[in-house]
Amino acid sequence: MSKLTVVAERTVSAPVDAVREFVADYAESRPKILTERFREYQVLEGGVGAGTVARWKLQATSKRVRDVAAEVTQPDPGTLVETDRNSSMVTTWTVREDAGGSVVRVETTWQGASGIGGFFERIFAPAGLKRIYGDVLNKLADVVEEQ
Repeated sequence: MSKLTVVAERTVSAPVDAVREFVADYAESRPKILTERFREYQVLEGGVGAGTVARWKLQATSKRVRDVAAEVTQPDPGTLVETDRNSSMVTTWTVREDAGGSVVRVETTWQGASGIGGFFERIFAPAGLKRIYGDVLNKLADVVEEQ
């Protein structure tokens, strides 16, 4: 098994504090930016920042669906870490200040499969997941820049 990492990043023309607040709000704000790839989204515990537990089905491909139960920690004000209780997947959202706004970075890591399945996973999964999170970041930019 090998560790796989996918990064998607987007500059947003909005103040860093507003973007951090938006990204940390799993109950009200997060559903506004999720694409059709995130099905059955629900908040099970908390709702804002650390202590939140959210669940969704990630439709990675037409046949591949991952049941995610993400437990959220917040090591610092600009970082949210979503650790999937059902797999090795960890997604880290980082929002930092940038000239003219904010940079939002989503980094997902997981232990890839071995064998032939792992071979295809290493080839196709990173590009697909980067596209999925790129679409989420585009929706985030649209929503927070309108506010």
